[in-house]
Amino acid sequence: MIHLHNHTEYSLLDGASRIKDLVKKAGSFNMPALAITDHANLHGIIEFYKACKAANIKPIIGCEFYVAPGSRFEKAEERYHLVLLCKNKTGYKNLIQLVSRAYNEGFYYKPRIDWELLQENPEGLIAMSACLAGEIPKLIQAGKVEAAETRAREFKELFGHDYYLEIMDHGLQEEKIVNRELIRIAGKFNIPLVASNDTHYINQEDARLQDILLCIGTKDVLSNPNRFRFSNNQFYFKSPTEMENLFKSIPEALKNTEEIAEKCNLEFSFGQILLPKFPVEDSNAALRRKAFLSLPERISSRPDPAVMERLEYELKVINDMGFADYFLIVQDIVNWSKKNGIPVGPGRGSAAGSLVAYLLGITELNPLDYGLLFERFLNPSRVTMPDIDLDFDFRRRDEVVQYISERYGKDHVAQIITFGTMAARAAVRDVGRVMEEPLSEIDRLAKKINSLEGVTDKNLQHVIDAAREIEGMPRHTGVHAAGVIIGAEPLNNIIPTQISDGQATTQFEMNTCEEIGLLKMDILGLKTLTVIDDARKLIEKKGIIININKLPLDDKKVYRLLSQGHTAGVFQFESSGMQGILKKLKPNCFEDLIAAVALFRPGPLGSGMTDDFIDCKHGRKPIKYLHSILEPILKETYGVILYQEQVMRIATDMAGFTLAEADLMRRAIGKKKPEILAAQREKFITGSVNNGINKTVAEEVFTLIDYFSGYGFNKSHSACYAFISYQTAYLKAYYPLEFMAALLSNTANQDKIALFLNECRRLGIKVLPPDINKSEREFTLDENTIRFGLGAVKNLGEAAISQILNNRPYKDIYDLVYKAKLNKAILETLACAGCLSDFGSRKSIVQFLPTATKAVNMVGRNEVTLFGTGEDLLPDIPAIEEYSLEDLLKFEKDLLGFYISSHPLDAYKIPPCQEIANISEGKVKITGVVTTVKSGVKNGKLWCFATVEDHTGRLDVLLFGQEVKIGRVYLFQGKIKTEEEKFKLFAYQIKEIARKAA
Repeated sequence: MIHLHNHTEYSLLDGASRIKDLVKKAGSFNMPALAITDHANLHGIIEFYKACKAANIKPIIGCEFYVAPGSRFEKAEERYHLVLLCKNKTGYKNLIQLVSRAYNEGFYYKPRIDWELLQENPEGLIAMSACLAGEIPKLIQAGKVEAAETRAREFKELFGHDYYLEIMDHGLQEEKIVNRELIRIAGKFNIPLVASNDTHYINQEDARLQDILLCIGTKDVLSNPNRFRFSNNQFYFKSPTEMENLFKSIPEALKNTEEIAEKCNLEFSFGQILLPKFPVEDSNAALRRKAFLSLPERISSRPDPAVMERLEYELKVINDMGFADYFLIVQDIVNWSKKNGIPVGPGRGSAAGSLVAYLLGITELNPLDYGLLFERFLNPSRVTMPDIDLDFDFRRRDEVVQYISERYGKDHVAQIITFGTMAARAAVRDVGRVMEEPLSEIDRLAKKINSLEGVTDKNLQHVIDAAREIEGMPRHTGVHAAGVIIGAEPLNNIIPTQISDGQATTQFEMNTCEEIGLLKMDILGLKTLTVIDDARKLIEKKGIIININKLPLDDKKVYRLLSQGHTAGVFQFESSGMQGILKKLKPNCFEDLIAAVALFRPGPLGSGMTDDFIDCKHGRKPIKYLHSILEPILKETYGVILYQEQVMRIATDMAGFTLAEADLMRRAIGKKKPEILAAQREKFITGSVNNGINKTVAEEVFTLIDYFSGYGFNKSHSACYAFISYQTAYLKAYYPLEFMAALLSNTANQDKIALFLNECRRLGIKVLPPDINKSEREFTLDENTIRFGLGAVKNLGEAAISQILNNRPYKDIYDLVYKAKLNKAILETLACAGCLSDFGSRKSIVQFLPTATKAVNMVGRNEVTLFGTGEDLLPDIPAIEEYSLEDLLKFEKDLLGFYISSHPLDAYKIPPCQEIANISEGKVKITGVVTTVKSGVKNGKLWCFATVEDHTGRLDVLLFGQEVKIGRVYLFQGKIKTEEEKFKLFAYQIKEIARKAA
């Protein structure tokens, strides 16, 4: 007996069987085969296939479809169920056609197929009549026996001997009635029966778990007697003995489960490469021609022999591995983007190690200038798909994806699906809601956990236990932020697709798509490119043209800015931790910036590597090389093995490895498998000794490589991102006004806006308050000042901003109320934020708004005209005393995230928060306004976590046994520590300076 009707976790919030557990259960019953039939999707089939193969169980791939009663294009809520199983490759192709078209053509609440699609795609499929929701069972329940017979005959005519009437016994009275008729129809029309259990969970006691999932999915609670739920607890993975007892009177129905399994012999192929073709006759010749044509512009009209040797080598590897089309496709996308004014990043990841990619304009750093290795990107000894990731202007990424779709065919292109899983906190909140536990208690529990392993709570243990059972299960689908698939043929011939968030997506997640051999490209939107481009355009208005990719990389003013830690808004370098590193490092060349990107990670920071690097650079620690061969390799990093490329160079120069072998060694060491590590160690030491190197030295070098392998970083990626860092630092150093305006306009986070506004203050850039007639959506330049953008005012939505901009100018408050049609809350926000200051004081406008609104409403009723003769009837705004400075500052802080009129700390001479980065693990005094507070009790002792802010920035402060209040000014004394790459002040003494601050 074989189970042929099984729902896994990919029947989202319905199936409670994890694939690995389902396969394990089937194995425990010695079942030779097992089917997967999730509702209307194929999300889990590859995971299921591989799990079955590993357990020596035949995988049967199928799906339980929703079928429209008429046309799939009709918006009818009624639908039936139908189970289809694949016999072979033809059946699989038809299955993915049906699943994909159900989403893309028949979606109405659920993805649906119809009889027309079934008639088009019956080959290679086995059909089963499904559960009580199947069409024939529904007709029987409705008393339409003749119609049921007719439909059964039609299915038999379509599927022939591969159509089965499915009988189930979950102890339901309806099933007994339906089964009797199904048996009769089967005998009358010679249609085989098959027994199944509609499994939605593995063990009988898991029924409650599935009930919880249903409640999560339907937003219901367990106490609701009328909620959608299963009738009993019999929908579990029953043993063969249990199934035999249920169907002992119909043994042929059980036997037919084995007959079906014998018919199903679908095999998947992995490791193949399904690259699309670029539209040229000979892609290898085209790639070679393009690379050589760009040599004069990108390198030299008379390149060195080393350049030509590298170019010929790369072209041969690319051609031999069959990847010329891939490079041409990527270049095509980059060229189109640049031609259409879409900023493209200088590179990302290991692709920057390719000279061909540089010559084609895919990357902007010459790999020969920085010792970047091609084999780190594409290794002829390791046949895997190349991976060129591309960064684009954040706002215009969708245009790039649209171009790819149109250029290579909409049916050839899809974005990649993602699965939002139930993490520990989300699982606790979901289960707590379903069980109707007090929100405050659930919130308390959720906030204190990151994982449910070992968590206990005497009052909420039942919530924790249930949450632990569903933790990690998929909850919903989404769209990958970057991944795009391009197929060599229509994707629905290879994989199933669907519509997610209005976009065509794969039904397989990213790794599965790559395993199948599909070309995956990461098309990323990088907001920093948007900032750079906006700043460049503002600078061009002055008549200054900047080629952002041709900046001199030795500018002292730029390195001075970086060394001072004035890096707010500088890509990769703006955190307080990185500012501290830069102040110690004092970079003076581009190689130092490449290193800084690689050094500021938990591994190097925690291991002391970062401190060693800095001390060696400044001569406080001697630079040591275990062998003279290492000096040219490690000189740029002051004797520290920082990059993966350095490990590869050591292997080639010391042990005689090829670069391809060196890359394999690097990967092997990173996996830390003892047997692989031992083999690589032996090979390295033997090769080194054969090159005349002392064995002891070789052993010491390999030990050093092994130690640093966990911290080594991809230099190609580090170099590309250091290049963007330098570009932003250059703009900030030379064009701070334009750079800060662009930065503010592309920042949605209010905390970040406040940080950048404080940076403007430090730079001496005046930021003008928002103005109803002068402000745009973005921050703009107003001579030598920056005008606050309406988009950064809290509580102003896009619709309100559009109304304001589309109806300008406004000559007074009446004109604004009349033309913009804004509600009271929006008008009050505008007044309190200072946007209406030209019309009167903030307080007078707020108090006058009801009068102005009433007058405008009278105009709407034709009781008075707003202008002309009736204008004299409109009262003037009364002159009343303005809000106190305290209130004004509070409005500005709340609505703008920034103090404009003045600052609560203006009266105090205090050390700035920004100077904290100068102090490493040292004592400090700081004064600031408390802006956020979290507090609690641990081990009977009060703790308090606060954010403190001054003119220059903000700092996290942790106190024990003391408490502070939001809006008050304190002097803090304590010790600075670095935790998780951020500075924190552990305060042991505080003193309140002012009870009132905004």
